[in-house]
Amino acid sequence: MRFPIALYLHVPFCATRCHYCDFNTYAGLETLFEPYVTALCQEIRSAGAARGRPAASTIFIGGGTPTVLPADLLVQALAACREAFDVAADAEITCEANPGPPAASKTGAVDQPRFALLRRMGVNRLSLGVQSFDDDELRWLGRIHTSSEATRAFTAARAAGFANLNLDLIFGLPGQPPATWRRTLAHAVSLQGEHLSLYGLTLEEGAPLTDRVRRGLTPAPDDDLAADLYLFAADFLATHGYVQYEISNWARPVQTTSATPNSPASDRRCRHNLTYWRREPYLGFGAGAHSFETAPEAAGADRRWWNVRAVPDYIQRMNTTGSAEAGQETIGGRLAMGELMMLGLRLTMEGVSDARFREQCGAEVAEVFEREIRRLAGRGLLERLPDRVRLTPNGRLLGNRVFAQFLP
Repeated sequence: MRFPIALYLHVPFCATRCHYCDFNTYAGLETLFEPYVTALCQEIRSAGAARGRPAASTIFIGGGTPTVLPADLLVQALAACREAFDVAADAEITCEANPGPPAASKTGAVDQPRFALLRRMGVNRLSLGVQSFDDDELRWLGRIHTSSEATRAFTAARAAGFANLNLDLIFGLPGQPPATWRRTLAHAVSLQGEHLSLYGLTLEEGAPLTDRVRRGLTPAPDDDLAADLYLFAADFLATHGYVQYEISNWARPVQTTSATPNSPASDRRCRHNLTYWRREPYLGFGAGAHSFETAPEAAGADRRWWNVRAVPDYIQRMNTTGSAEAGQETIGGRLAMGELMMLGLRLTMEGVSDARFREQCGAEVAEVFEREIRRLAGRGLLERLPDRVRLTPNGRLLGNRVFAQFLP
């Protein structure tokens, strides 16, 4: 089975680095905005030409904070995608943005006119990095917006015409009072966004927070507290009509008159991220971006590759050699099967179906992983349904331990 390609555009610029962030992002590089986007467009066009302008089903502009770029540069990047790829008429086009005071473009924030411009550009899904609706928590995380500014940003996005809005939220801060998490969730639900992404705070190598914990300047996150907050969120969101479809993601079904129940108009799951979890092909453009392509049927191993991380190096490589690739790996056989299990089991309802495993791996999941499935099911972490395997609610709390059982 061949799949449409998902496109990811990385914008590695931010106004400031948040304390917990280990993403490939940089502050204070405004002079590189224009040459970076020029190189980005070159990479997009080159990839599309090399593949004969293939179909693309989603575009995700992430970072970093894409909205720190001047609007004309974002226009150029999206135009390059449409020129180089056959972008579907109903493609999901997502842009990440950070809330903040109106017209504060130098802080990376966006106001209603810029939201409206994003809509005119064809962006139809907006992901706001709210993280919390508690001002003390926002300051601790190093965010540069307040709770009220986040609410105003959401309202402005609605007024600009966005009917598909996601809010990113973080839980599990050291000593986080459950009451503040409950208030954050309650406020998020009151806004009636279509999608919520909830992430437990983790210590990532290279993040300022990790260094502070190692030096004893701040306590480490508490796994037991994080588990309690996660379980509360799952119950709370379910009672308010949100459906958990992935370990960290919930979507609110949208009423529609469409004759197709699973059409994009009624399904607010993030279609771009579903590409990753289903182990389908994607192309990443920009500094540090990763790409993955499945091999043609019976034609050998799949391929994953990545670009250089540093922004100046990326620009120079694209200008001099026309390629920013820094490394690659091939994935086949048992490793490819294990990756499909690791990624697919993140989908809490869908899991890994027998049909999908058979299509992508040419084998039966029950034969390849019979021992692992039986053992994990016996521990109450995995359930075997007639046509698929998926995590149990307890398995979602111990996902990483489950996934490790399928990797060679």
